[in-house]
Amino acid sequence: MKSRDSLLRLKRFQVEDHKRRIAKIEMMVNEFGRMAGELDKEITNEETRSGISDPAHFAYPTYARSARARRDNLKASADELRGQIDDVRAKLELAVEDLRKVEALDGRERDGSRPDMARPDLNDHRGLGLTSLIA
Repeated sequence: MKSRDSLLRLKRFQVEDHKRRIAKIEMMVNEFGRMAGELDKEITNEETRSGISDPAHFAYPTYARSARARRDNLKASADELRGQIDDVRAKLELAVEDLRKVEALDGRERDGSRPDMARPDLNDHRGLGLTSLIA
């Protein structure tokens, strides 16, 4: 009984843990997107101020070049995190499936353990109208 309860708690914890991980990763992706957007604005402002928008130009602003690199790194990190979200979602689906199985098993065992809900004995023929055939 205790092992079944602890297994049920473990499966519920795993489901909740995966949900928390997904929420945290989604927050990070959103934050990276916001930061990349701010860097885009700063890059545009710097290019407008200098009058040079071609990163290959020899006089391209150093600040704009470094902001581009940071923005690109943020976008790459966000893409990687999106891949992690997909992995965690797959794990969440498996954990939910496992939890449902354990809950169903627990429910069946609890129903079967109560004497008023016990399954009839298949060898007991009284009440099936077969007593005249057996006698």
